[in-house]
Amino acid sequence: MFDLKERVAIITGSGSKKGIGRTIALTLAEQGAAVVIADINFDGVQDTVNEIKEAGGKALGIELNVTSKDSCDAMVKKTLEEFGRIDILINNAGISQKVTVQDMTLEDITRVFNVNMFGLFLCTQAVLETMKDQKYGRIISLSSVSAKRGGGVFGGPHYSASKAAVLGFSKNLAREVALDGITVNCVAPGLVNTEIWKSLPEEDAKSVIDSIPMGRPGEVKEIAATIAFLASKEASYITGEEIDINGGSHMD
Repeated sequence: MFDLKERVAIITGSGSKKGIGRTIALTLAEQGAAVVIADINFDGVQDTVNEIKEAGGKALGIELNVTSKDSCDAMVKKTLEEFGRIDILINNAGISQKVTVQDMTLEDITRVFNVNMFGLFLCTQAVLETMKDQKYGRIISLSSVSAKRGGGVFGGPHYSASKAAVLGFSKNLAREVALDGITVNCVAPGLVNTEIWKSLPEEDAKSVIDSIPMGRPGEVKEIAATIAFLASKEASYITGEEIDINGGSHMD
């Protein structure tokens, strides 16, 4: 199950060691996919590509600015030149900022939406023609528990709003492309054991852990495994959904 051999996957924001993108890329490569590591941090991109190739996987590194249409279109062109198809897009690139509504500036909210929502739109739009021609595609976007419960883990209200926008956008797109053989889904992680989490002050970290029924943060592998399922043929009848991965900290 979850055999991704012959599939090509783009993972945005997969160069950094701080988040979960790199683990998503490694997991999909382990399942046999050829992976495109796309990130604005090209040194990080190369590190991820090298790690995958050393493990026997196929990987292509691309420097990507998700806020630039030209950059997103170039990523798709390079991927097609290298692998000939695009089966999976993981919209993982994102930024956050801890700030209150009162202290937030227009520049703050614009910067967060430019990456978290508008960048996701540009990457998604860039792959659609290819996926429609193939009559096959998997688009999986990272939302957040903050989108559903109004913050409480990381980031400010602009982060929560941008991740809520991801959910609405994805549901609409799922209806648009269902007859083209393309599924569109989201995952909404809660607190995850990354370098970002480890940087929290001890008092803040304890407060967040106390709010999780399972009493621990999630592991990046747990998020990546769910994404591997959604990217597989076994998830062919799931679209327009979000999967909460939060240890019970939010239950619909």
